[in-house]
Amino acid sequence: MSLLEVDDVVVQFGGVTAVNHASFVAEAGRITGLIGPNGAGKTTCFNVISGLQKPTKGKVRFDSKTVTNMPVHRRSKRGMGRTFQRLEAFGSLSVRENVRVALDIHRGLLGLVKPGAADLDALLERVGISAYAAERADSIPTGTARLLELARCLAGEPKLLLLDEPSSGLDESETGAFGDLLKDLAAGGCGILMVEHDMDLVMKVCDEIHVLDFGSVIASGLPGAIRSNPKVQKAYLGYSDEAPDESAALVGTHHDPALHDTSVLPVVPDEIGAVR
Repeated sequence: MSLLEVDDVVVQFGGVTAVNHASFVAEAGRITGLIGPNGAGKTTCFNVISGLQKPTKGKVRFDSKTVTNMPVHRRSKRGMGRTFQRLEAFGSLSVRENVRVALDIHRGLLGLVKPGAADLDALLERVGISAYAAERADSIPTGTARLLELARCLAGEPKLLLLDEPSSGLDESETGAFGDLLKDLAAGGCGILMVEHDMDLVMKVCDEIHVLDFGSVIASGLPGAIRSNPKVQKAYLGYSDEAPDESAALVGTHHDPALHDTSVLPVVPDEIGAVR
């Protein structure tokens, strides 16, 4: 059985269907991509998986147990960790203190008796932000703050990481190092489900990719198959088979404007009053 199974999930907000009978899986020890245009329902899917949004229909199974109605904190205790598209660090605390809070919560009373400074320093070093340890979280670069959120997730020793736009704010060299870190985490047995618009990163690190469009899964498969899928090309990558010359230039370009210019991507409401 897969580590995570999203089974025929529907999410409706009034007359708007944000997720439309979506089904996909994520495996332990593998990096799974969840991609699609702005407003495709990716963040809503993450909210259903993590317990922030109750589905209108469908089920979520995690680590062999149905968790559809399980509250957020119990999913976290079972080994589910998540980062958010919007940064959620404690701005007035230092980077080190932010990770310390997560580590103490995970350890409970044991954390009060054995603070575990060595483990804390190891987490900072693992994600590459040791140099920022003493700085306030609201003063560090956006890319570093993304890594801080990842360190806090890792403090909970997750079986599954849900990463929402984790490379946002990272430069090209930082993104390369981040990709290596993700591969290392997966090699250690952690399952990773990642929403990401950087197609270079997605194609390099993901073992499998699921593509959402208007709330529906329109394709699933290996990176090469996804990149050459006509439905994905038309819905997300910004070109179709009718324009092969342009497509060759678009695929695999780190700063591809077609992936960031919402004028070429279909946009639908992802939640009430918001567009993702």
